[in-house]
This record gives sequence, structure tokens and C-alpha cells, in this order.
Amino acid sequence: MSGDNEPWWFFENWRHDIIAKYEFENFYDALRFYKQEWERMAKLYPEFKSQKDFLAAFWVKSETRWCVECDEDLQQYHGLALLEDWAPVKSFQNRLPYAKKSGFNPDKICHYKR
Repeated sequence: MSGDNEPWWFFENWRHDIIAKYEFENFYDALRFYKQEWERMAKLYPEFKSQKDFLAAFWVKSETRWCVECDEDLQQYHGLALLEDWAPVKSFQNRLPYAKKSGFNPDKICHYKR
């Protein structure tokens, strides 16, 4: 995913931010791919926040987009989401190790998208 919001917000039209989609026959193949992609993106983007439900946002502080509606620059995110039926994963019990973050977390979001 790529856009103004971290992947866990699921605002209206959030699927428009999807730039690639992969489907797997079983959860463990999907989890293996998620881990590999997470590692790859962490090398590309110095800032990140990932949640225990397999939703992660990566960004570079300087990558912003001017929002006409809110009259300010918005951080641009590169998101990674492992979903079950287009919703956050609830069935996998050992989710806590996947909650991680770097030191910086921007708080500017467009309030007009909600």
C-alpha cells in the first residue's frame, strides 16, 4: 500500500492505496512472505511502526504530499498488511513479536478523509 495513512486506519476507499496484492493457500506461507517483505521494507525506510495484527507502515520523513483540503504536508506511508478476508488477522495467537516501531512517528493525518 502507498498513501497518506497507515494501513490500520481502514478509511473509506482504503483499497485504492493498494499497489500490489498476493494471495496464499495457507496462513504460514502468507506469514513467511510478510516477514520477508517486512525485512526488505525496513532496509529501505528508516522509520516504521508495525502492530501485532500484521499491519506495518514504513516511511521517510522527507516524503510528504501537500493536502489542499487540510492545507498542510502529509506524511506518505508505504504499508504492508497481512489480512484474512480483507480484515486484520485475529486467528493467529502468537502476534506480539510483530509489534515494533522506530523512534519517530508523525501525527499529521488528513481529517477530511474520515
